[in-house]
Amino acid sequence: MSDLSELYQQVILDHNKAPRNFREVPDANRTADGDNPLCGDRITLWVKVTDGVIEDVGFQGQGCAISQASASVMTTVVKGKTVVEAEKLFRAFHGMVTGTAEPDRTTLGVKLVAFSGVKEFPARVKCANLPWHTLHAALTNGDGITLE
Repeated sequence: MSDLSELYQQVILDHNKAPRNFREVPDANRTADGDNPLCGDRITLWVKVTDGVIEDVGFQGQGCAISQASASVMTTVVKGKTVVEAEKLFRAFHGMVTGTAEPDRTTLGVKLVAFSGVKEFPARVKCANLPWHTLHAALTNGDGITLE
């Protein structure tokens, strides 16, 4: 097993078993709901943005280990970033898991690059992307998204 595959398994297992920021953010000023009916993944995301910076972010929902782990890692990575930086991460992550861009370790960091193997399983790409599309919807004042 490659080091990246092993890291992928470790990240998925760790963040699925003990998701970070799995909570509502009571003073959030942005929110969005995401749904992946193919897999049954659902997520509600709360974001508090002040002066263009993501001060706090939390999520709740249910779904497969990949979607829950992706949401957990995403919330840890975007906290403290500007909205512009979070949108850059969204584009880089989306490109990586869909296979339209090479993994950018400098932009994404090692825990997000660990998700690069998802592109080998097309049915799971939407699972990994759901939290990111939901974040994008929240940051752009969208109401929510359904991946079809």
